Order: sequence, then C-alpha cells, then structure tokens
Amino acid sequence: MATLAYKGQTVHTAGELPPTGRRCPDFSLLRPDLSALALADLAGRRVVLNIFPSLDTTVCARSVLAFDARSGDASNLSIVNVSADLPFAQRRFSESTDLRGVAFGSTFRNPGFGRDFGVLMVDGPLRGLMARAVVVLDERGTVVHAELVPELTCEADYDRALDVLRQPAPSPEDALAGR
Repeated sequence: MATLAYKGQTVHTAGELPPTGRRCPDFSLLRPDLSALALADLAGRRVVLNIFPSLDTTVCARSVLAFDARSGDASNLSIVNVSADLPFAQRRFSESTDLRGVAFGSTFRNPGFGRDFGVLMVDGPLRGLMARAVVVLDERGTVVHAELVPELTCEADYDRALDVLRQPAPSPEDALAGR
C-alpha cells in the first residue's frame, strides 16, 4: 500500500507501483474507438503510461498536453494516457485539442488495472479512481522508471520520465546483471 495526499489529506492505494527492473504487468485498456489496447500491442516500443484520475480535472488535462508537447518526433515511443474516463470522453478531449503524439486508454472495462499497477485509491474523496503516476517501459516491457506523485493536485516530473528514455538501453547482458 502506497501513501499520497489529496489537498493535504492522506490517501492510500491498493498496492505499489511496479518496481523498476521488473516486467510490466499485462493490461488491456479500451481505446477511444472502443478497440482493445494491450501491453502486447506496444511490444518493441518504449512506452510512457501517464496514469491519472480524470481528464475532467485541470492537472490531469495539463499532463496530457505536457507529455504531448514533450514527445516531439521521438521514434519508437508510445505515450498512453490512462484514466477511468469513458472512451467517449477521451475521444472528445483528443478532438478538442491539437494532440499529435499521445494515445488514450480507458480502464472502463478493466478496473483491475488500478490494482495491478498499485494506483487504485482505496480511501479519500476520490477513492475508486487512480492516483497520478507515470510508468516508463523499455522496448522489452521492463519498467525503467515509476513515479507516484506524492500530492494528487501536483504534476508529475515529465522531463525526468522522458530523460530515462533518452539514455541508451542496456544490453541484455547488462540488464540481466542489473547494470
């Protein structure tokens, strides 16, 4: 169980973020067009999972725009914005902004995502929604960075998450040796 705050009030999550160096938990999300988006669909790509409560909050919406602005023309990178928002709301948000480098995934049909990633808030006023977090994966689906934002009303460290991706990937031998 992890602890964070919402406007100064202590909030707990159901578990912990996936640890760095471990394989990302499998998941299945729903895209805005109602098709499935699974971890397997992102194989061979570097991935940023931008996880947050709802696009209907200023900070959450700003996080989507920030990652989109910072994504640049990065090849082999997928930024997936994950929330419990309905796919229709995600599509509406996407269409109302000038997004070019991000995708959306709804936990609407897979509420277990929040538990599997340790971000489901189990108490506090927003219980049932996901805490703000960023999980970064390498091309093999290994977690290379994970951040649970300590105050829900604050933004994640976008640059730090993306800086991890700018570093050369370790060789398979180095990864196995923990280097």
